[in-house]
Amino acid sequence: MVCSANAYIGRLFRLPDVTVTASSNLVTAPLPPQPVLLALFERINEGVLLFREDGSVALANAALNEMLGQAEQDAGVGPAQWLRQLLPPDALEHARLHGHWNGSLPVGERMVIADVYQHEEAGQRHYLALFRRIEGQEDYERELQQRHAELRQAYLRLNGTQEKLLQSEKMASIGQLAAGVAHEINNPIGYVHSNLGSLQEYLRSLFTVIEAYERALRAPDPKALIPEIDDIRNRFDIDFISRDLPQLMAESREGIERVTRIVRDLKDFSYSGRDESWKLVDLHSGLESTINIIWNELKYKVTLQREFGQLPLVECLPSELNQVYMNLLLNAGHAIAERGTITVRSGVDGDHVWVEFEDTGGGISPELRQRIFDPFFTTKPVGSGTGLGLSISYSIINKHHGRIDLDSTPGQGSKFRLVLPIKQPR
Repeated sequence: MVCSANAYIGRLFRLPDVTVTASSNLVTAPLPPQPVLLALFERINEGVLLFREDGSVALANAALNEMLGQAEQDAGVGPAQWLRQLLPPDALEHARLHGHWNGSLPVGERMVIADVYQHEEAGQRHYLALFRRIEGQEDYERELQQRHAELRQAYLRLNGTQEKLLQSEKMASIGQLAAGVAHEINNPIGYVHSNLGSLQEYLRSLFTVIEAYERALRAPDPKALIPEIDDIRNRFDIDFISRDLPQLMAESREGIERVTRIVRDLKDFSYSGRDESWKLVDLHSGLESTINIIWNELKYKVTLQREFGQLPLVECLPSELNQVYMNLLLNAGHAIAERGTITVRSGVDGDHVWVEFEDTGGGISPELRQRIFDPFFTTKPVGSGTGLGLSISYSIINKHHGRIDLDSTPGQGSKFRLVLPIKQPR
């Protein structure tokens, strides 16, 4: 097999198939090549390694030994095994299929360009690997590090700008909803305030009755004050107070809880996602939270129907998905001119979940359908929208390795479906 390896090298260098004595600068198989070939190897600055499929080395020149240096010793294996460990997993297979592989490899603290050629003869594969140093290695590495630092800084600036844009759009949406949110808060606060006024009157009446009972208890004949006590009870309608007071307290408690939910939902929704981590979340909870915030914007012309399926916990960034829900619900509401229905559905399809928003609005024409996800594109009047809602929604869903499907018929309505993986790919 060594003869065939030497013959292969001879053909590569256009030299006859002969053998010569060994040299201290050349690692050879048992049959050494001729002096002319040896002299050529001595003059070549590139490292040369010829090895067989089984890992045995036929030839390795001095330039290669110099390149390997401490790296091969640290690896504790021969040149062929060292090269196999260093090459990408598909490099030799690529060389088998195409006859050649090329790439850069780290050798010690330096980078070299490697070319690997493959040849098969008599059922035995041979590989010829040529290594050459990158000229101006230090300058190259310095330039590479500088470019890497510049790219990293550009990425950080771009990522920061995207986060600021996302947060700005989120806060702009809340700004547009501010009047409605204030109304949603004022309603429960209003009847809690009214109930507190009634409660104040009830307490005054109850204290008057309590004082009458105390006088009776201190009197020599308590029964003598019963007519006075009955008169006070009738005058202040204590029987009605005893029936109304629990309901009044329950309504007040419900109003406070309503305000608490709205404030909590606003806090969660407006939260900047810079430090938000991926977590397992109930998507229905986020949907209800978002509906709670925007309901005042929809309730006067929209009938909302929920057709929720059984969903598993989904790995996501919840505040970002809430923004997508809000954008799609508001767009559905704006698409309805007078009265209509928005149906929110959810379900599971294999290892994905889906959430669907269907409206009975005017639909989207095929021409506009091609542009609705473009940044700053909007059909709303100037000042009524930024044109970023659907673009940002698309970006968020893409970040979640999902997709947005659209089905729309002009005059009949639109259907947006979010498809998300249950677990994010690693």
